[in-house]
Amino acid sequence: MGYTVVGLDNLNDYYDVNLKKARLAILQALPDFTFVQADLQDKPAIDALFAKSGFSVVINLAAQAGVRYSIQNPYAYLDSNLTGFLNVLEGCRNNPVAHLIYASSSSVYGANRKMPFSVHDNVDHPLALYAVSKKANELMAHAYSNLYQIPTTGLRFFTVYGPYGRPDMALFIFTKAILEGRPIDVYNNGKMLRDFTYVDDIVEGIVRLVPHIPKGNPAWSGEAPDPATSFAPYRIFNIGNNQPVELLHFIEVLENKLGKKAVKNFLPLQDGDVPATFANVDDLVNAVDFKPGTPIETGIGNFVTWYRSYYKI
Repeated sequence: MGYTVVGLDNLNDYYDVNLKKARLAILQALPDFTFVQADLQDKPAIDALFAKSGFSVVINLAAQAGVRYSIQNPYAYLDSNLTGFLNVLEGCRNNPVAHLIYASSSSVYGANRKMPFSVHDNVDHPLALYAVSKKANELMAHAYSNLYQIPTTGLRFFTVYGPYGRPDMALFIFTKAILEGRPIDVYNNGKMLRDFTYVDDIVEGIVRLVPHIPKGNPAWSGEAPDPATSFAPYRIFNIGNNQPVELLHFIEVLENKLGKKAVKNFLPLQDGDVPATFANVDDLVNAVDFKPGTPIETGIGNFVTWYRSYYKI
């Protein structure tokens, strides 16, 4: 697309730093990519970066992730996801950008049970602090869209997976355990539905939305407020596969790709977890003519191929 890209990461040790560096090496081989190692919480560093770089578009995918980790380490989420995001918003305010895109999460739907989850439904009953932090990001973005006319787009990702993924996610944990002959913990006795979304589909959605700059919705009404749009230049989209898969079937596909059966340890639903996720992606399709659709057989197959190659198994 002709962009010069600056990538920022603090390379923290929440998970294997070597995996992060391996990803980074792929990017650093590209001529129009520059890496900056800094922390979003470091306001002077972020201010200096924005002032120097003259960004036209900002894509914020940085956050302290994980629902379960947020129960044990709540402060990490407020520091990274709120303070860090505020520094990004301030950078966009003081150095005007054409578009700010940021990662939200399907976890904001919390106790909602109306399926599929729609961006036009209220999301006021989060089940864990991680979800709170992501909902707060959406609210913060709206405030800045209103006050400073910064066009912001929030993307609610649904269970992203694929090569180079996070080691704290189920696919990574299951693959490692199965290959090592250890049992896997299967929560809610496997009766979980997840809208697993392949990483390439997430990337395609982001890239298509970069030039799709939100404008105020002239039909928006404070008497019947639409949560997905606003009088301000603000939009929310789901990016999900629009096809929930039962966890046991997900494991079955993984077993087939690995050529090895899992030893399953069935457990009840964990605190903070939701039993099902299912993305309504109509708004995404209408906006940029794209609907995620990579089958889990393809996505898991690609992950297993990468895993065996990367870890030489």
